[in-house]
Amino acid sequence: MREKALTILNALGVTGAGSDPLFDFIVGTVTQALLNLTNQSSLPEGLINMAAYRVAGQYLAVLKGSGKLDLASVDLDAAVKQIQEGDTNVSFAIGAGSSTPEQRLDGLISAMISCGEREINRFRKLVW
Repeated sequence: MREKALTILNALGVTGAGSDPLFDFIVGTVTQALLNLTNQSSLPEGLINMAAYRVAGQYLAVLKGSGKLDLASVDLDAAVKQIQEGDTNVSFAIGAGSSTPEQRLDGLISAMISCGEREINRFRKLVW
């Protein structure tokens, strides 16, 4: 999952996350949160990709919030604008009207952090 999250960040133009201790902390935090939500002892295979998106989104959010994210280095030309889970509808933010690059980045971060909310329940185990 760690490598998949790094691949996502590299595709967006964010480099150096692999050597950042904060990145490893976020990987652990997201993993533990998903384990707690699913009552599992290990992360199910079906949640790996979703967890990678969440890690990448939270890493971007922390970098942006701390002022360490250079908006010019992030490739937002094909950033996701909207994701609909029902019949799989993905809209890209290419030519998104009056949206600023920062607004598009915020939308991308939000979509990544909340990726797969409904899918988590599929992997839950009951605990007595």
